[in-house]
Amino acid sequence: LDEEVAQLLIDIRRIGTEGEPNVLFGDLFDDDKVSNYYEALVGTLKAAKKRKLIVFEGQLLLKGVSDKVQISI
Repeated sequence: LDEEVAQLLIDIRRIGTEGEPNVLFGDLFDDDKVSNYYEALVGTLKAAKKRKLIVFEGQLLLKGVSDKVQISI
């Protein structure tokens, strides 16, 4: 899980706007590299939030409903 959390931070920076360490959940979820890498993206996001490495509103992100939720480092 530590490796996935570290990769998550890299992916947020890669997908987000340059110079801004944040991304919308829908953009992250729909990214091909992300969908192929993570077994449970939502679980990895939850673990990273619990470790205070990322911030987002709410407890659980769901595809469709949460697409516009911003995830920030």
